[in-house]
Amino acid sequence: MSHSVDDLSLVLDVPVQVTVELGRKTLPIGMLMQLGPGAVIELGKAAGDSLDVLVNGKLVARGEAVVVGEKYGIRITEVVSGSESGNAANDGGSKKGQVNNAA
Repeated sequence: MSHSVDDLSLVLDVPVQVTVELGRKTLPIGMLMQLGPGAVIELGKAAGDSLDVLVNGKLVARGEAVVVGEKYGIRITEVVSGSESGNAANDGGSKKGQVNNAA
């Protein structure tokens, strides 16, 4: 049985992990251990910023949070290009992961 290189039917049933990222924060373990109920962790994104959609850890799209019935969802607003996706993966989220020790 021969399949064309462009035949996507071979991979349509392969499961992938889809993650919607609201933001990131890097904390020292000591600060993490001081957290308790009601603690607030400030993330690196401003309210209203787009959420990142990652597939197997690679940025593929951006979107906005929506409520669907009793659950949250995401409305895709932008599909990122291959070059932008690669750059986001290579920077390790450095802009989002900076620690603000002024607290």
